[in-house]
Amino acid sequence: MRPEKHSTTGSGDLFRARLDQIINMMHELVLLAGKVDWDWIDGEIAPLCSTARMVGPGSRPAS
Repeated sequence: MRPEKHSTTGSGDLFRARLDQIINMMHELVLLAGKVDWDWIDGEIAPLCSTARMVGPGSRPAS
């Protein structure tokens, strides 16, 4: 089971800094992450990582 996608409310938390205020938004890795199609990757990998097919912790997937 995947966690739900986080939706941004726009309201700031008084005691937490937003991530875009902490990291350099012009860093090469940040720019690359913006160009990656994350929804496609999630759709391709999610069926392979499904825990619903697992019998128990550390066991092989059920056929």
